[in-house]
Amino acid sequence: MTRFATGAEPSGAAAERGAGHDEQSVSQAVQSMFDGIAPRYDVLNHVLSVNVDSIWWRRTARLFAPVLQNPEAAVLDMCCGTGDMTLALLRHRPLNARPVVALDFSHAMLERAKGKFSSPEFCPHGVVTMEADALHMPLSDNSIDLITAAFGFRNLANYEAGLREMARVLRPGAPLGILDFNEPGGLFGKVYNLYFRHVLPRLGKALSGSSAPYAYLPHSVHRFPKPEEMLAMMRSCGFVQATWTPYTFGIAGLYRAVKA
Repeated sequence: MTRFATGAEPSGAAAERGAGHDEQSVSQAVQSMFDGIAPRYDVLNHVLSVNVDSIWWRRTARLFAPVLQNPEAAVLDMCCGTGDMTLALLRHRPLNARPVVALDFSHAMLERAKGKFSSPEFCPHGVVTMEADALHMPLSDNSIDLITAAFGFRNLANYEAGLREMARVLRPGAPLGILDFNEPGGLFGKVYNLYFRHVLPRLGKALSGSSAPYAYLPHSVHRFPKPEEMLAMMRSCGFVQATWTPYTFGIAGLYRAVKA
């Protein structure tokens, strides 16, 4: 079986050596990269995905509507970035519901998210932003009723540690949703991967002036566990009913599970 990395490995982080993995170096490199692209992050993502990413967020949020519609539910959007997944969740929250917690360790990304959260459309719902490492969340055990993570889990320095931290803060029986990219197979996968690996970095550089984040993106997707391995990892970390639903021909997908 192919061995996948234990976590992300962006340029500038120390390389893995055997079983070793410099998590602090990885975290600092990821944080610096996203702080640097925060001002252009939304425009670039919408252009490069032809706005299909907004469909993925809305579809994911709808699946968790039964939890979101409970005004007392404690909801966490982990690795929230500039807040688009958080906003999709808020559309299903009743007025005066408990605020959604939007957590990310990139200060610049959170600042962009705060601007969106201050919109009159979302002010009545409320969001609490939290600048923190997803591997060490300042949240109590068994305190959260739903966790989502959209396109951020893949950037963690240690995937298994991230899942265990999610399991720690979730209440027993509470759901988890991880939306992230995938490498599709077949002829479509070959064509898409050609675009993903060669065209996208050039487009990213033309639009942002930097190719590094968009060279990192296909690299990080390639390193990310395949669905069957990710599901097995989720089960080993305290989750049951683990499933994967492909989105848009499998270029992305939603991992769902509940804490045992």
